[in-house]
Amino acid sequence: MKWLASVSGLCLMACAPAAPDRLVAGNGINGDRIPIALTDKVGDAARGQSIFSDRDKGHCVLCHQVAGLDTPFQGDVGPELSGVGDRLDAGQLRLRIVDYQLVLPGALMPSYYRIHDLYQVQERYADTPILLAQQVEDLVAYLSDLKGGADDLE
Repeated sequence: MKWLASVSGLCLMACAPAAPDRLVAGNGINGDRIPIALTDKVGDAARGQSIFSDRDKGHCVLCHQVAGLDTPFQGDVGPELSGVGDRLDAGQLRLRIVDYQLVLPGALMPSYYRIHDLYQVQERYADTPILLAQQVEDLVAYLSDLKGGADDLE
């Protein structure tokens, strides 16, 4: 009986609406994806590429590479992302951008759309995600379009 009560409690916590400091409700995450877009406006792949490449916005290019992307000094800390649209669907990409810690705890990749449980954040940035919801959707659109691998992108 205690086991059933514990399982019931976990289910209630997992299905609960977002806490005030969480931008995505617990029931918005389904397995390894956030299947529903964060905004009503469709993501723009061109804006997503700009965010990906801009070292002052998304910082993605500091750690990742995309073949054919005209941005010098692409990083190699994170995985190479050419063809990522063939490997991951939009919901999987969205969760990885929003909060990769939920996919791989302890990973170095920052959580771009999270404001809870953060450390060493300057006061002026507290309660502010790195990216806005629309910027996340723009990145998802860009990364979803990266198909066919490195050879097709050059």
